[in-house]
Amino acid sequence: MIRVAAVGDIHMGPDSQGLLRPAFDTLGDCADLLLLAGDLTRHGTPEEARVVAREVRGLPVPVVAVLGNHDHHDEQPEKVTGILQEAGVTVLEGEGTVVECAGSRVGIGGTKGFCGGFVGRSAGEFGEPLMKEFVRYTRRSADALHGALEDLGRDGCDVRIALTHFSPVADTLAGEPPEIYPFLGSYLLAEAIDTAGADLSVHGHAHMGTEHGMTAGGVRVRNVAQPVIRRAFNVYQLHAA
Repeated sequence: MIRVAAVGDIHMGPDSQGLLRPAFDTLGDCADLLLLAGDLTRHGTPEEARVVAREVRGLPVPVVAVLGNHDHHDEQPEKVTGILQEAGVTVLEGEGTVVECAGSRVGIGGTKGFCGGFVGRSAGEFGEPLMKEFVRYTRRSADALHGALEDLGRDGCDVRIALTHFSPVADTLAGEPPEIYPFLGSYLLAEAIDTAGADLSVHGHAHMGTEHGMTAGGVRVRNVAQPVIRRAFNVYQLHAA
């Protein structure tokens, strides 16, 4: 049994230092790894990233993260990534990583993802160059996630997890205004997850959404935005193959 702790949208700033650390220090007793599903900072500044880094440095379990839209706001995602990496966090963007947990190989494929909407109500690569690039950015993210998950499958991982910030399904957006669904995720992420294969999909971003969902291919999806789960993290159990 592999125990996966996950949370997103912790939106940390200088005034929130130490708020999560007491709970994170208990991870060794209840989880085998921690996934951070983006929006770790409020505005994506290096100062805020250092707050997050101090919160997760030296934890008793491996930490794997993706960035969110807030972490890009100050247009310094590379600096935010570097600060987190110096604290021992593996930050993914279109890549995969393997973590040894409970005698099993857990593969995590991660990307921030992007917008676009869901089947029947989605943007297309048509019209103005800006609209085409909007959708192509999402497609590139989905293609990278697909490649990362496929590589992890070929690598013989016992369990594979898709880690994103934006949602791959509309299920976990229930509670959000329907008008903003296209800005909360894209069906292209779910297609990537279903065609490459995964045992669990974890995302954040939708603060007013719902925790539980599923892709068309039957992969469990969990919205772990902190305003949704209302705790420092949730723990999900997976059976190794």
